[in-house]
Amino acid sequence: MKVIETDIEGVVIIEPKVFGDERGYFFESFLQNEFEEKVRKTTFVQDNESKSRYGVLRGLHFQKMPYAQSKFVRVVKGSVLDIAVDIRKGSPTFGKSVAVELTEENKLQLFIPRGFAHGFVVLSDEAIFKYKCDNYYAPQSEGGIMWNDPALNINWQIPMEDIILSEKDKKNPLLADSDYLFDYNEDLYA
Repeated sequence: MKVIETDIEGVVIIEPKVFGDERGYFFESFLQNEFEEKVRKTTFVQDNESKSRYGVLRGLHFQKMPYAQSKFVRVVKGSVLDIAVDIRKGSPTFGKSVAVELTEENKLQLFIPRGFAHGFVVLSDEAIFKYKCDNYYAPQSEGGIMWNDPALNINWQIPMEDIILSEKDKKNPLLADSDYLFDYNEDLYA
């Protein structure tokens, strides 16, 4: 696998080595030892999958300590614009984001460390999105940031009128109004 650095330390794009021929393709989507060697030491404990239609925007989500999660995400079908936002107070990249188009064709994967809000919007007619988490889901620990916070300046690449949100995501606070942020100097993996 090839690791591609982004503008935010710790958020990396993974490009797997894909073997293809007239029968189709094969690739190793995850190898624990190689991931730990090239990205970071972590143990994933939960795999999730969602299916969404065009315009569905899920995010921007995170889990508060002590249930913070790293995520390792990819698209099996369709395409999404995937976003990671640094919400670590004191970070040199606080409030900045990384945007990556993940598609069934490019097979790119994105690693989002703890301390980030995460979201995606579906660009294709339909998308199947898979991700690994290094901590279990804890509903009492849910947090969120408003997807269209002007301070974040995220270009979601589809018209605003096409965005489809859950009722919960319509109520997320702006980053400046959030009652919970991570601390850049805290060890989020302790």
